[in-house]
Amino acid sequence: MSGFASAAVATEHITSLFGLPITNSMLLGAVGIIIMLSVLGSTAYALKKGRHNHFIGLVSWAVEGMYGTVLDIVPDRKVARQIAPLALTIFFTVLVTYWCGVLPGVGSITIDGKELFRGLPTDLNFTFAIALITMVTVQWYAIKAHGIFGNAGRYLVNPLKNPIGAFEGLLELVGEFSRLVALSLRLFGNAFAGEVLLVIVASLSGWFAGLSLPLVMIFELFIGFIQAYVFFMLTLIFTSLAISSHGDSHPEHSPAHPKGAQSEA
Repeated sequence: MSGFASAAVATEHITSLFGLPITNSMLLGAVGIIIMLSVLGSTAYALKKGRHNHFIGLVSWAVEGMYGTVLDIVPDRKVARQIAPLALTIFFTVLVTYWCGVLPGVGSITIDGKELFRGLPTDLNFTFAIALITMVTVQWYAIKAHGIFGNAGRYLVNPLKNPIGAFEGLLELVGEFSRLVALSLRLFGNAFAGEVLLVIVASLSGWFAGLSLPLVMIFELFIGFIQAYVFFMLTLIFTSLAISSHGDSHPEHSPAHPKGAQSEA
């Protein structure tokens, strides 16, 4: 377990492909995505052919249950059906890549002193990218629901006519950026903390690491599921808030409730 001797924040460059630098997190992330696509693809194929077993039933049950959650949270069923593929893809991508980072050998297999594999969620570029995709998608549906000027009116209010509304709009704008930062840092922080925890436990356990590490790995698998589910739920909640006039009962109190949004939602 000497490979668990350190945990650096930055990922390491392993090789290049057509001039594109490939890092250790990208390598393991590619493995995780291939596994995810293989499982979901083979399950869909088996269901299409009418084949059933316990594993196929478990996967289809999970997908159907989460799709039902999407329909329950997002008030507009048309938007819910449109946002479901992104939300489910984010969930399974985060879940599988997080779990791959907990596998034995990750961090302990090295090439030229560099870790060959590293969990993709420990790469801030990845967590920021999916957070950015999420927030851009949320704004896209907000514009579709309220229109360009209606959506802008959620944030930009004439302070001379409505100073309180202008202040609330400013808070809404800051809130959108804080959601982007929070989404990316929450996942990155938990994944990196898990990696550090494995390093510490391996270092302190010494010869007993074989007994202590499996317990920590099981705990990290649970944390990975929680993080994937939180990202999934926040994606749906942010979308729901963006397309809904959540202050319709108090339209005069907030700029986030443009006229006409109620009927469209």
